[in-house]
Amino acid sequence: MSRVAIVTGASRGIGTAIARLLADHDYRVAVNYSSNGEAADAVVADIERRGGVALAVQADLRDVHAIEQMFRTVDEELGSLSALVNNAAIHGPRGPIEKLSFEQLQDVLAVNVLGLIACSQHAVRRMSTRHGGAGGAIVNISSGAAYMGVPGVGVHYAVSKGAVNSFTIGLSQEVAGDGIRVNSVSPGPTRTGMMGNDELESAASAIPMGRIGEPDEIAEAVRWLLSDQASYVAGANIRAAGGRP
Repeated sequence: MSRVAIVTGASRGIGTAIARLLADHDYRVAVNYSSNGEAADAVVADIERRGGVALAVQADLRDVHAIEQMFRTVDEELGSLSALVNNAAIHGPRGPIEKLSFEQLQDVLAVNVLGLIACSQHAVRRMSTRHGGAGGAIVNISSGAAYMGVPGVGVHYAVSKGAVNSFTIGLSQEVAGDGIRVNSVSPGPTRTGMMGNDELESAASAIPMGRIGEPDEIAEAVRWLLSDQASYVAGANIRAAGGRP
């Protein structure tokens, strides 16, 4: 029987690549989206054309009730959850931290940290062997920004991803005995809609491999961490950044 995975923020970029790859490896995939239902439906249609099973599920991760409903929908439509990929994130406005409003800071942390934690709570309640589940795996998508701080541009975003790293370490230890493995992947600059082309090309010069990453390359790291081949891996952070520290 195929496994069931939820990929948050899967209507574009890295999330789409992850959803497609998991479907290719016999996962039934919930393609979560916040507002762009047409894009999510297109991802589902593509997966179905490739012979996979997928379902578009709306939930804004700022809304705890929407998150709860998403998990209930997946229970009913796809079956018992075995994997969660916490990919959804926003950068928020770019600029020095002193110029950002409190509301802008709240918004980034609501999606990137609190929404991610809330999704993980629901996943643990379903997958934990303590609660009668069959175990499973969680992969959190972090960022190289957590290591670099991104001064003058995105300290707030870096802070949110630093929190994701800490959460990964803590939760991995908390639930390892319950049959759940928790890990993270920290991409470097990747060809998604979060960074403009000029910004990406400028970043490429600082990468030892001399190029930016592709979403499919990040997806492969996620798939491995979810797989049985990573059965003894918990609390790890794979830095997928072309050699960039």
